[in-house]
Amino acid sequence: MKPVLALLAALAVAAPARALDLPAWLDFSSHAEDAVPIRPVVSEIVEDRGEDARWIPGVVASRTQVTMAFQTLGRMTSRNVDLGDRVRQGDVLANLAAEDLAATTRAAEAALAAAEVQRDTARLTLERTEALAARNVATDAQLEEAQRAAAAAEAGAEQARSALVQAQDAQGFARMIAPFSGVVSAVYEAPGSVLGAGTPVLQLSTEDQREAVIDLPESVLAGLPDDVVFTVWQRTDPDRQVRAVLDRIDPIADAATRTRRLYLTLPPDSPFRLGALIRARLGTASEPALTLSSAAIFQRDGAPHAWRVLREGETAHVQAVRITPTADFQGRVLIREGLEPGDEVVIRGVNSLADGQPVGPRVQP
Repeated sequence: MKPVLALLAALAVAAPARALDLPAWLDFSSHAEDAVPIRPVVSEIVEDRGEDARWIPGVVASRTQVTMAFQTLGRMTSRNVDLGDRVRQGDVLANLAAEDLAATTRAAEAALAAAEVQRDTARLTLERTEALAARNVATDAQLEEAQRAAAAAEAGAEQARSALVQAQDAQGFARMIAPFSGVVSAVYEAPGSVLGAGTPVLQLSTEDQREAVIDLPESVLAGLPDDVVFTVWQRTDPDRQVRAVLDRIDPIADAATRTRRLYLTLPPDSPFRLGALIRARLGTASEPALTLSSAAIFQRDGAPHAWRVLREGETAHVQAVRITPTADFQGRVLIREGLEPGDEVVIRGVNSLADGQPVGPRVQP
């Protein structure tokens, strides 16, 4: 009986103590979490082609092209070439009506003949006056008058001769001659038009030196390297791509678009015809021009950086890499140093990462 009483007494003493214990859900004590949640990353693979590579439209033009025009006023009676025709040096491209020009030449010839008669008459008069003055028959005033008349007649003959040369040249200008071999790349006037001196009639271009012409805004040119190369292709044949080298840039921007024109030298065996529409992008397969979304760049210690993702099997972490950005075009930045083709770079949430932070799988932007 005594052992039972002792057990009951012990339970009675312990029950109030257990009643003071708090439930587990009321335990507000803080516990440090050892594991950091791994977040997926929105990233892109750095390369110089693909959907992220921006292309610029352009056209194939000739390095040497001349706007042909007549040097005199007249009515164009014929044009022997059309758009796209190939011509040789010395070919007649167009003609003006020659009747009026021939009449002007004949009038100049008649004026010269009359001036030469007056000159010869003045010379004979001067010779007779000099002979009379030597015998004291003619006065000094008469001799001076004969000398002035002879000089004036000589000048008149020279003036008439110059007018004849100009008329003959104008008659020769009625024929438009090709100054070099090439192709007619533009036509501005049709036969029957009355043209003034210098009115454009057609454009003649050489075929030996072709170049691609593109337009870029000032923001891109500000950081564009001097030795930059481009890849040029046509939309209808994307697999045939050629390398083009930047040759020169127009010094003055277009007044309407505020863009400047770039001229890219094409290789001699390029398959593009004059006037063909082309596409161009920075870099080539052997000389890649790496571009990156501008949202991927952040500043650290006053220098631009980007987060490179390093993956090893199932694990991955980020690493801050200092980069050297240059040109900026359509939200893409040209990277000169810091990244290599194939690098994975974070392009979203770059300000919420830390060096060495583990990240999860890649998410397409």
